[in-house]
Amino acid sequence: MSVTSDVAVVGAGIIGLSTAYHLAEQGLSVAVYETGVPGRGQSAGQSRIFRHAHDDPRLIALAVRAREHWRNWSEAFGTRLVSDDGALALGGTVPRRLALLRQEGVAAEAIDRGTLRELLPALADFDGDAMLDPGGGSIDTRAAIAVLRSRFADRIVAEQVISLHHHGDGVTVHAPTMLGEHGAVVICAGRGTAALARGVGLALPVRLGAHVRVSFATRGRVDRLPTLQDGSGAFGATGVYAAAYPDRSGYGLGLSENVAAHDDGAIDDGPRLTRLAAAAAEYVERALPGMDPTPRDVVHCWVTGLPWGDDGVAIWQEGRVFAVAGHNMFKHAPVIGEAAAAAVSDGRVPPGFTPDDRLGTAG
Repeated sequence: MSVTSDVAVVGAGIIGLSTAYHLAEQGLSVAVYETGVPGRGQSAGQSRIFRHAHDDPRLIALAVRAREHWRNWSEAFGTRLVSDDGALALGGTVPRRLALLRQEGVAAEAIDRGTLRELLPALADFDGDAMLDPGGGSIDTRAAIAVLRSRFADRIVAEQVISLHHHGDGVTVHAPTMLGEHGAVVICAGRGTAALARGVGLALPVRLGAHVRVSFATRGRVDRLPTLQDGSGAFGATGVYAAAYPDRSGYGLGLSENVAAHDDGAIDDGPRLTRLAAAAAEYVERALPGMDPTPRDVVHCWVTGLPWGDDGVAIWQEGRVFAVAGHNMFKHAPVIGEAAAAAVSDGRVPPGFTPDDRLGTAG
């Protein structure tokens, strides 16, 4: 059996589906290779944080564009994809990030403890640096995957990509029971991206790890539940983040810590994932008395970080093969997919997204 198209996208997570969407908008035919359920790999879970705040001003500017894409998609698909509840941040990074946001024209604001209490009554008393990004909110991840997937329902190839190589002016894809012939290939395969890219001569400096995110229910009905990033350490942990369920019935919450993995994906300290889940529950008990600290759900996912920062992202190219890699990419997915599609049509990676640009460099 064989499959042909102008472009093949490997991976049907949010980055792969966004890339496929933008390619189709250019009038190109697309085949999407995916071995599992679309959106159940690194894109798994019910929610993600949309935030403008970053240490790299370029990511702030991209977030502004991405937010507009999310609004347009919500309107086009008739589904709200990002809440209007805002994004809260606590801790010592607030003044610096607030200044960067204002430089990029984002209407974020410093808030006092009283306003913080009004915005997030579930939070214990906090008297420190805090800010609100009104344009932030929680991304409904499953809705986003569903509406994008619906556009390619008849073009998803349920096969694993074993290898790929250039052949003439195109790229051949080898899968278990079929052969694909495509004009170009974009690899958006999460943990599998580096291995497939290596087969065409690309060395991606991806650092593998594993992460856990735990969900906790609100103790009562709430009409607003902004996202939370807590780097203050006031409640015994730093690097805490939380995004609301689409119905505001709970938070998906995690710590920034990851469990290291070898290049082949092997994890030596699996039990640490359990300990990190327990630490998330302990944080909720201390910091969020308005939430039930009993875990209601858990998500485990791979981390594919780049050496220049936790928010690092880049697109590599070898001939007609392009590889997208990075971490914390869900919020920027519309503009990352747009850049990957532009790389295909232009024959080169857009400025700002090459590995040498080190997009997402930590401050």
